[in-house]
Amino acid sequence: MTESTPPPLPNARRVAPAATGRPRLAALDGLRFLAAMAVVAYHYVAVNHSAWGARTEDSFPHLQPVAAFGSFGVQLFFVISGFVILMSAWGRDVRSFTASRVGRLFPAYWFSVAAVVALLVLVTPGRKDVGIPETAANLTMVQRAFGVPDIEPVYWTLWTELRFYVLIGILLAVGMTHRRLVAFAAVWPVLAAVAVRSGNELWSTLLVGSDAPLFAGGMMLYLLTKERRSLVLWLVLGLNVALAGVVAGRSQSLRIAHSTDVTVGPQTYWVAIVACFALVAVVALTPLDRLSWRWLTVVGAMTYPLYLLHSSWGQWLIGEASPHLPAGATFVLVTAAMLAAAYLVHRFVERPFGPRLRRAVAQDLERTSRALARAPREPRPAQAPEPEAVSSR
Repeated sequence: MTESTPPPLPNARRVAPAATGRPRLAALDGLRFLAAMAVVAYHYVAVNHSAWGARTEDSFPHLQPVAAFGSFGVQLFFVISGFVILMSAWGRDVRSFTASRVGRLFPAYWFSVAAVVALLVLVTPGRKDVGIPETAANLTMVQRAFGVPDIEPVYWTLWTELRFYVLIGILLAVGMTHRRLVAFAAVWPVLAAVAVRSGNELWSTLLVGSDAPLFAGGMMLYLLTKERRSLVLWLVLGLNVALAGVVAGRSQSLRIAHSTDVTVGPQTYWVAIVACFALVAVVALTPLDRLSWRWLTVVGAMTYPLYLLHSSWGQWLIGEASPHLPAGATFVLVTAAMLAAAYLVHRFVERPFGPRLRRAVAQDLERTSRALARAPREPRPAQAPEPEAVSSR
C-alpha cells in the first residue's frame, strides 16, 4: 500500500516529503552510531557497578571521568531524533506515521525484552525479580505510564521518544505546516521548561519535560536544510539550544552524579549540550550530508539493537570475562560481542519482521478507519411539533 501525501492547506508552506525528495543521510547514521558507542562506554566504564569485581572508579580511575561524558550520547540521540522523525513524518498521515514507528521500534524491542527476561530468569536467577505482570507491561513500551519499572534501565529513553511521537502525531492530525511547526518548536519547549521548573509532574510528562528542546532543536535543524537563510529558524534553534543547556544539561548532570563518582558543572554540561546540536548541524548543513559510504548506513542500522542489548547482557559478560582478562581486553571483547549481537538482531529480527509489522498495522488502521467512516450514525430522536399559537380572536 502506498503512502499518500495529504494536500497542502491554503496559504501554508510545506516542505517536500522526505520519502520522495531526500536521500538517506549516511553521515547522520554514523553520528547515531557514535552516540550509541558513547553510551556503551558510559555504562561499561563510568557507571558504578560490580561487574568488574570492584567499583568502576577503582577499575578505571583515569577513564571514568572521560567516559562519563558518553552519557550525553542520549541527548545527541534526541537531537538526531527530532531531525529524523520530522524528515520521515512530513507528507504522511497519522496512520502511516504510526505504522512506520511501530514497525521500526517494536521487533527489536520485543526481542530485547525477551533477552533481558532470559538473562534474569535463566542465567542469573535471583539477581532481580521479574514476573509475568512486569514483563507483560514492559512489552507495551509504555510501562512507565502505569507505574511499572523498566526491566532494562535504558528503556527510559524509549518512553521519552514515544511521548515525542505522540506530539508529532497530533501535529499531523491537525495539519503539519511550516508555520505551525515553527510556532510549535518555539512554544512547546518553553511550556515544558516551565512545567519542569514548577514541579508539575503531569504537564512535565505530557510535554516531554527537560528533553523537549532537544527534539525541537533537531526539528529546526531539519527545516534549516531547506531554508538555511531563515533568521526565524536560527532564532528558534538558538532558543532551544539555550533551553536545553538550562534544563536538559542540568537533568543529565544529575543522572551522572547519581550513577558515577563524577560531578559535571554547569559550564561543562552547557558545552556538552551545545556540542550535540553542533554535531548534527555539521552533518546536516555542510557537504558532509553528501557522504554515501555504505558502511555508515550499516552501522547506523545496528545502533538501535546495540542500545537495547548492551546494558544488562554486557555487564554480565564483563563479570564473566573480567576475572580472566585484563580490563581493557574485557572491554574490547564485550563491546565486540554486543556489536555482533546488534548486527544479528538487525539482520534476522528487524529486517524481516519490521516491514511485515508496519504493513499489518497500516492495513489494520486503514480497515478501522474505513469501518468507522461507514458506521451508520444514530438517528436523532424525532421532536414533537411545537403547538401552534392560539389565536387571540
